Amino acid sequence: MHDRIIRATIDAGVVEGFTRDGVHRWRAIPYAAAPVGPLRLVAPQPVQPWRGVRHCHTHGNCAPQSRMYTVTGLGRYQPMGEDCLTLNVVAPENPGDQPLPVMVFVHGGAYMLGSSATPIYDGAGLARRGCVYVSVNYRLGALGTLDLSVLSTPDNPIDDNLFIRDLVAALRWVQTNIAVFGGDPQRVTVFGESAGAHAVASLLAVPSAEGLFSQVISESPAAGMSRSPQIAEVFAGKLVQVLGCRRSDAASALKQADTALLVRAVDRLIGQTTKEMAGAFPLGPTYGTEVMPVDPVEAMRSGTALRVPLIVGSNAEEARLFTRFLKLLPVTERRIESLLATQGIEGRDRIVAAYPEYPAQAACVQFGGDFAFGSAVWQFADAHSQHAPTYVYRYDYAPRTLKWTGVGATHATELLAVFDTYRSGFGKALTVAGDRKVARRISNDVQNRWREFARTGVPGGDWPRYDTVDRPVLVFDKRSRVELDPHAERRAAWADFSMGNLAQQ
Repeated sequence: MHDRIIRATIDAGVVEGFTRDGVHRWRAIPYAAAPVGPLRLVAPQPVQPWRGVRHCHTHGNCAPQSRMYTVTGLGRYQPMGEDCLTLNVVAPENPGDQPLPVMVFVHGGAYMLGSSATPIYDGAGLARRGCVYVSVNYRLGALGTLDLSVLSTPDNPIDDNLFIRDLVAALRWVQTNIAVFGGDPQRVTVFGESAGAHAVASLLAVPSAEGLFSQVISESPAAGMSRSPQIAEVFAGKLVQVLGCRRSDAASALKQADTALLVRAVDRLIGQTTKEMAGAFPLGPTYGTEVMPVDPVEAMRSGTALRVPLIVGSNAEEARLFTRFLKLLPVTERRIESLLATQGIEGRDRIVAAYPEYPAQAACVQFGGDFAFGSAVWQFADAHSQHAPTYVYRYDYAPRTLKWTGVGATHATELLAVFDTYRSGFGKALTVAGDRKVARRISNDVQNRWREFARTGVPGGDWPRYDTVDRPVLVFDKRSRVELDPHAERRAAWADFSMGNLAQQ
């Protein structure tokens, strides 16, 4: 059966997509001008309108990153390039008479890798349930998520928080154009996973994002990814050292440097800082700027953040993935003790007491997961729930195949449910051991709640709003349930943990 051609007219011109499997798709629609040449390292600029028809049948470039992260299939890699500020739209073929809620997805990848073209982020499963789905690319690494604005000169300007500016530009595009695709600009939910989850939660502290979305879903937000201008300057200085240029020449060098060189430099910078600075991470947003005046948690706590409904949660065994891949987390006794040395003896003993089995491996893995993700969930939930509806979850489900391989309900496994992966291909193979019925039921539950939240701001009447008295958490598992303040000791242990100490070592 051949794909059917479909066209839509947006503000910049006509875009041509295709219809397949009950959904319309448009790929690689530019939402900003290509950030190349003089536009490298500056805020996204408007797209120049085009004449004729722009063919949007295939995914465009992903942001520059290590090639090994760009795999899209066996022996297939997505092309990379700085001309990456594009988004994809998936809409139901038969949407009905009323505008549909919109779900805008921001991919994760530690602010250094990832792409909206990753097959699991396809979004057709969500669209078929009644939404218009949008997935966004944004600038990564030295070109987007490492704040180098302190190096700016009049001849070679460099803006801060480039990736946040990219996401705001993409959300403005949605407000302007999504009605053409059947979406309701008044009901936009922005959601993301890992670094993407941190990014969408950070948007709550971005004044220019006001009015661009109605709800936020933050799946396993990473902790410690925001920094002050002073700490951003430290990281920028370290990158200059890695590049081997003089500080006074840095802006010019950055404007002219080969993209592959910048990718390698950031890889070296991450390796250096995680070793020398006990877990501090150089990529992510900078607060104390015009774009983000206040740290996101402080903005939520004070009530100056955007007061929209929030879903935030994490997975039961977040850190297991990082014992095998991207070994960035403290999941060994040596790295944990190095991290805890930044907190003083009293702080170290308080945190360790919450893990009675420490230094057993299972306790170390749980520690790493709480350090990187659980602590962020607890912080965001406690702060935001004081001023806006907040819903907290924990995703515990793992099919037997993932348990047998020792992965379990690790980081990102909730995406298998969110994106309906258990019904086809790779996801189907994970349920060969007799888990298919349960996996599909949990997928239905998660997707229905996400879609209902996108439609109404409430993810089902049986999911209680979070508060700092009972702290209800919805647990997704074979028998989903609500638990009150699970892991209270671990939550309390991380309450006074200072990420700021890490970067000041």
